[in-house]
Amino acid sequence: MRKLLKPTLAFAAIVASAMWILSAPETLSDGAEFARLGDVEKGRDVFYAGGCASCHAAPKAEGDAKLVLTGGRKFPSAFGTFYAPNISPDSKFGIGNWTALDLANAMVKGVSPGGQHYYPAFPYTSYSRMELADIVDLHAFLNTLPSSNEINREHELPLPTRFRRALGLWKLLYLDNDVVSGDFSRGQYLVEGLGHCAECHTPRTILGGLKSASWMSGAPLSEGEGRVPNITPHADGLAHWSIDDLTEYLESGFTPDFDSASGVMVDVIENTSQLSDEDRLAIATYLKALTPIPKP
Repeated sequence: MRKLLKPTLAFAAIVASAMWILSAPETLSDGAEFARLGDVEKGRDVFYAGGCASCHAAPKAEGDAKLVLTGGRKFPSAFGTFYAPNISPDSKFGIGNWTALDLANAMVKGVSPGGQHYYPAFPYTSYSRMELADIVDLHAFLNTLPSSNEINREHELPLPTRFRRALGLWKLLYLDNDVVSGDFSRGQYLVEGLGHCAECHTPRTILGGLKSASWMSGAPLSEGEGRVPNITPHADGLAHWSIDDLTEYLESGFTPDFDSASGVMVDVIENTSQLSDEDRLAIATYLKALTPIPKP
């Protein structure tokens, strides 16, 4: 037994060291993309396409109050309960001291300015497909919004999930910027990247990663009973919707069955209604071109 103990401990040390190295946060280099001033008007479009206010505005905020990104919204999950942070331009309680590079590292790499992994309740697995220029513009727009001195609420997590370093290994499995559709179009960019639609409409593995084989086919509703619908052009999903139907829904919230958006989709429609007609058409065209998949 003693003869086996030393090599066993040595092997365990090697494995632990390798896992520590592999789980290290990876960040972007400061390049020319971050040297320019962001375009506020373009940043506004990115803001609405990305649905920032839907998660980061105060719960039940309405109208202009949704532009105060005070945080606090609750996100229950199988891994614990997460709370959206304050991302207003307050220098103490928000992200007012962040550079455009800091914001890019958060959105593309899931890493905080302090070098910690973010939990994927923040959908950086989709934002990783974003263009850095869009993040620079978003940073400029966020700095024009009202400040909030609301203190961030701590996540409520069981002990195993509090160890953030392990997220580095999770990212090796699930964080990449490969497109799913294989067609790098404007619609693909808006749906797979900025709009992060798959984060709700795609089922997840036991580890919380997206099941790409069931892309957009619907998933359990994380915030209560029910399901997020299938939005592939399958009979279970959008087969009977035309591109015009989808485009109208993204602007007005009205379905071809004379119904209207409800639940969390009300927030989504508030965002997509702010987009251009061309962008709504691009989203609709992408969705209708997806592989039809039955709901799980």
